[in-house]
Amino acid sequence: MKKQFLLAGAAAGLALAASSAQAQSIDYGSLQELFGEAVTTSATGSPQRSTEAPADMQIISADEIRRSGETGLPGILQRVAGIDVLNHSAGQSDVNVRGYNQVSSPRLLVLVNGRQVYLDHYGVTVWATLPVQLDEIRQIEVVKGPGSALFGFNAVSGVVNIITYNPKFDDTDVVTVRAGTHGSTQGSVVSTFKLGSAVSARLSFGGSRRDEWERQGALPTPHELHDPHAASANLDAVAQLSEKTELRMEGSWSNIQEDSRTAGASYAVLKMITQSEKATLTSDTRLGTIQAQVYQNKLRAKYSVAGGINWDNTITVASLQNLFKVGADHTFRIGGEYRYNTLNVAPANTSDVSYDVMSASGMWNWQVNDKLTTTAALRVDRMSLERSGPFLPRSPNGDNRLWDRDITKTSANATIAWRPTEADTFRLSYGRGVQPPSLIELGGLELTIPAGPINLAIVGNPRLQPSIVTNYELAYDHDFAPIKAKLGVRLFSQDWKNIKSGISTASLDFIPNATTNGGFTQINGSNSKLKGAELTASGKLTPELNWRVDYTWTDVKDQAFTGVNLVGRSIAFAQTTPKGRGNVGIDWTHGAWEADANLHYVSDYKFYDVLTTVLSPVSAYASLSGRVGYKLDNGVNLAISGQNLLKERQDQSRGLQAERRVLFSVSKTW
Repeated sequence: MKKQFLLAGAAAGLALAASSAQAQSIDYGSLQELFGEAVTTSATGSPQRSTEAPADMQIISADEIRRSGETGLPGILQRVAGIDVLNHSAGQSDVNVRGYNQVSSPRLLVLVNGRQVYLDHYGVTVWATLPVQLDEIRQIEVVKGPGSALFGFNAVSGVVNIITYNPKFDDTDVVTVRAGTHGSTQGSVVSTFKLGSAVSARLSFGGSRRDEWERQGALPTPHELHDPHAASANLDAVAQLSEKTELRMEGSWSNIQEDSRTAGASYAVLKMITQSEKATLTSDTRLGTIQAQVYQNKLRAKYSVAGGINWDNTITVASLQNLFKVGADHTFRIGGEYRYNTLNVAPANTSDVSYDVMSASGMWNWQVNDKLTTTAALRVDRMSLERSGPFLPRSPNGDNRLWDRDITKTSANATIAWRPTEADTFRLSYGRGVQPPSLIELGGLELTIPAGPINLAIVGNPRLQPSIVTNYELAYDHDFAPIKAKLGVRLFSQDWKNIKSGISTASLDFIPNATTNGGFTQINGSNSKLKGAELTASGKLTPELNWRVDYTWTDVKDQAFTGVNLVGRSIAFAQTTPKGRGNVGIDWTHGAWEADANLHYVSDYKFYDVLTTVLSPVSAYASLSGRVGYKLDNGVNLAISGQNLLKERQDQSRGLQAERRVLFSVSKTW
C-alpha cells in the first residue's frame, strides 16, 4: 500500500513537471504521404522512414492486415520474415523472433501505443487478451533482435509495437462480422467521435468464439478441450489542453477463455480478465518535447491445474522523458522510469512476491551527413526483489530474507546506417538485451507434490539470474527502381548467457533434510549461440499485382551447464528451433476487387509432446492462407478468407492439429 501511494505521488509529480508544455500527436498518415513510405517514431522518438530506423524493423500496414484475411495477430505476424509461431491450439500461439520459441514464450516485448501488453506474471503474451480490434490498427512494427535500450524493459529477442489510429487525426468508423466453418464467429465495432472542439475519442469492442482444434492422439481427452472465446473493449481519447500540450488517455478490458499448455507439461483451461488505464501528457517546451506517462495493468488469471491456481498481478509504470535537438543534426532522448510489479503466491494465496525497477536511459541520434547516420542508446535497470507472507510447511527457500536482493543490468543498442546511393542502404547494428526473472519464476508458485511417504515442493528461485543476449547484425537493402523490386539481406549472430530453464521433476534441485522437503525450481541452465541469414524480396509484376518472398535460416548451438538435462528443462533450443522458415505471397487489386494469398513454410524440427516433456518430431509443413474481397459503393466490404487451406488437419506443433477454416465477412465503414 505504501509503495502504491508513493507511486501515485511520483506519477502526479511527473504530470506536473510536464504540464508546462508538450507536443502534438504524431500524424502518421500525413508523414507517410510526405516520406512516401511507412513511418515510425518508436525507436528514436522522432519520425523516421522505416528503412532508416536504427533497428531491423518491418512495418505491416493496415491494408496488409485487411488483405491478409487473418483473424488474429499471430497469423499476421507469421507472414513476417524470421518470425516463429507455435500454433498449438485454436486460441493461443506463441511468437518469437528468429528461434528460441517455446510454450509461454517470455522473450517478446509486445506494446500497444507504447504500453506493454505482455502479461507480467510470466512475461507471456496471450494474444486473445489484447484489447485491440484489427480494424483500428494503423500499423504493426516488428523489430528483430534485442532493443531494450531503444524500446524499453524486457525487449529481449524483439519487439512488436501495435500503433492504433489516432482519434485526433483519423476518423475510423467500421463494423465487421465474420462467420465460418468449425463454429467460427467474430464481430467488432470501431467508432470515432468528437467531444467539443478539443477532445477526440475512439471506442472499440469485439468478441469471438470458435471450436477447439482436433487432438493428435488419445490425450488430452475430449472433456479436457474447451472452445476458446474472447471479448474486449478499448477507449482512446486525446485532449488538446493548449496549443503545445496534449493529454492522451486509454482504458481497456478483456475477458478470455482458452485451452493452454503451461510452461511445463500441464494442459488446462485458462480464464483471464485484464484491465488497463493509461495517461500520457506531451508538451513542446523550450527544453524539448517532454512526455510524462503513467499506466497500470491488472490481470486475473485462473488455471485449471493442481486443483485450481489463481493469480492476481498488478503492474504500475510511471515514466518521464525529454526529446530534444542540439543543432540540426543531433537528437537526444533522456528518460527515467519506475515500475512496481506484484503477484500473489499461488495456490495458497497468503503471500506476495514483488519487485521495484528504477531505470534510466539515454539515446543519441547523429545525422552525420545526408548519407550516414549513427544511433547509440543505453539503459540501466535496477530491480529490487521482495517477498512477504508465510511459506508452505517445510518449504525449501523458506526465508523471506532470500528475496532482499537487487539486480542491476545494462542494455545497449548501437547502429551505423549508410546510404551510399538512393537505392542502397547498409546497416551495422549491435544490441544487448536483458531478460529478468519473472514473478512466477521468483516465487509466484509454491506447490506441494505428494511423493509416497514424503512431500516434495515446487518453489521459486530468488537467486535466479537474468538472461543476457548479445546480437550483431549486418543488413543490406537495394531498391531496383526500374523494375519496381526490392531486395534485403540480413546476416546475424546471437550469444545467449544464463538461459532460464523450466521446472523438471526428473531430478531434485533441493535435497530433503531434517527441516525441509525436497523440491524443484527454475534455474539458469545453459548458454546458447545462434547464427543465421535472412533474404527478402518484393516487387510489382503489374500495377495491380504485387509479389513477396522471404526465407530465414538459423542454426542454434546449446551449451548445457554441468548436470543440466536440456530436454527435461525445456531449453533444448537446438532441437526445437526450425532451421528454416519462409513465405511466398501475392496480392492483387482491380477496381473494387482485391485478393491475397500467402504460403508459409516451416522446416523439420522437434517439440515437446502436448502432455509430456518428450521431444517428438514435427515434419516440415506448408500452410496456405488467403482472402478475396469486393467493395461496394456504399462502404460495404464482402470477403471470403481461409487459413490452413492445404489440409483439413495438419500437425504444426506437438499440440492440437491445426484445422482448415473458411470464413465469410461483411464490414461497413462510414
